[in-house]
Amino acid sequence: MQGLLRAALIGFASSGKTTLFQLMTSARETARAAHGKGETVIGISKVPDARLDRLTAMYNPKKRVPATVEFTDLAAAGASGGAQGLVDVAAYKNADALVHVLRAFHDPAIPHASGSIDPGRDAQAMEDELILADLGVAERRLERLERDLKKGRSPELERERDVVTICKAALEEGRPLRSLELKGEDLKRLRGFQFLSAKPLLIVINLDETQLSAGGEAATRIDRASEAAGLTSFLSRAGTAAVAVCAKIELEIAQLEAADASAFLADLGLKESGLDRVIRASYDLLGYISFFTVGEDECRAWSIPRHTTAQLAASEIHSDIARGFIRAEVVSYDHLMARGAMAACRDHGEVRLEGKEYVVLDGDIINFRFAT
Repeated sequence: MQGLLRAALIGFASSGKTTLFQLMTSARETARAAHGKGETVIGISKVPDARLDRLTAMYNPKKRVPATVEFTDLAAAGASGGAQGLVDVAAYKNADALVHVLRAFHDPAIPHASGSIDPGRDAQAMEDELILADLGVAERRLERLERDLKKGRSPELERERDVVTICKAALEEGRPLRSLELKGEDLKRLRGFQFLSAKPLLIVINLDETQLSAGGEAATRIDRASEAAGLTSFLSRAGTAAVAVCAKIELEIAQLEAADASAFLADLGLKESGLDRVIRASYDLLGYISFFTVGEDECRAWSIPRHTTAQLAASEIHSDIARGFIRAEVVSYDHLMARGAMAACRDHGEVRLEGKEYVVLDGDIINFRFAT
């Protein structure tokens, strides 16, 4: 199991994709295109979590370690910035989700390749490119499977062929593979193919500065922003979510000192930064949660998929802990904050001993007991 979330940015030219990448990762370097090929740049974003801040204040540890998300940006080798060049890029094939930055801002100095600002059109155009790219992969895979089956038939190869055939049919109908309701082993096979349109899709609506200044918090409400962008129907599809930010202003805010940044956000009528909103939307889309380990040496947040068992969660820390798992000592974040100390939680019977099949909950604080 891998707790690090990997998100890959996509977007047409002049959408603000690189600005968002800089915002999310505090990156100074940007992706460049050279020799007709796009260069990938990977950055790590620390996940903001007020709970970890409070736990750190309580324990005063030597280290505070937040959960992280890995973001990848790819320079557009051509003018379009589309999806065709992504199928052989490892960082995109291995991504847990795609983050499509959609231009909703107007700037006469930055012309749109299509001549007008239309986020709904651009969302569907990128979707079509992802589908077309996957169709090519499916067709090549089917050709190879047919050759292998002629050499020797096996139930596994035949089932793989059946799944890829289902995928090919959906793609030919113009449907992204994230809309398929595959289950069990078939779902695992689908993930193994690393199709782009099978990945959950987070739409980031890159707002105009005037929209944010005039509307504040209301402008970033996704129902309002998606309706204004013509995306309501698009966002009703499976495995799709959205968040609205103004990447240009958010990047300016992110470069300020904490107190100044808070004041700037307040002036704009925003309760939280764009970084926080994109991270939370990514977590919600992928169904991830955080649990914590605490102590004098370190307070750390760990990212895991929802419904993860205690033994699997232990493997995020170290495989030896999972292998020698005895019990998980668990207390909820809310109980610890209410009591003010772990000892008080023990006195009130709020520290529980759980087995390896215990399903970890968001905000659990866990001490794993294990045999070496």
